[in-house]
Amino acid sequence: MVSRNALRAALFAMAAAGLAPMASAQPVVGGAPMLPTRDIIDNAVNSADHTTLVAAVKAAGLVDTLKGKGPFTVFAPTNAAFAKLPAGTVDTLLKPENKAALTGILTYHVVPGKLTAADVVAAIKAGGGKATLTTVQGEKITASLMGSLVMLVDAKGGMSHVRQADVIQSNGVIHVVDAVLRP
Repeated sequence: MVSRNALRAALFAMAAAGLAPMASAQPVVGGAPMLPTRDIIDNAVNSADHTTLVAAVKAAGLVDTLKGKGPFTVFAPTNAAFAKLPAGTVDTLLKPENKAALTGILTYHVVPGKLTAADVVAAIKAGGGKATLTTVQGEKITASLMGSLVMLVDAKGGMSHVRQADVIQSNGVIHVVDAVLRP
């Protein structure tokens, strides 16, 4: 039996190849079904893989924003992505006195509008192999293809890969990524 993550990877590869996938199964992220009738926050709080992200969004005061109309494209780092940061980074960012820095990092993972995998891949192809995405934070991230994976490069040269694409929400779309992007 094919796992849902393997199915999502195959669908993303199809989008990268310019093929239109058939209707896909409802995605599961962090062991929880992601319902397209729920907003970004209402789905994210159910993902066991995104507890650090949810805690950070709450600490930054961004819950109401991400429950808003949008649409938003969120490149959502997993708990494992946050764990790759230097020891103590997350704890430091979650302190009230670091709210501005935390907000900057989180909004650097959000792009205005709803960009599906096919939209991102089309922008990469139209850009000759790279697409520049302007984040809500105001700085840019660069998207390119690494095989069938979308690779994101942040302002500091750090890389993150989309591991699960097109998790459709009522107010946008989430793409699960494997590293935290840094403005």
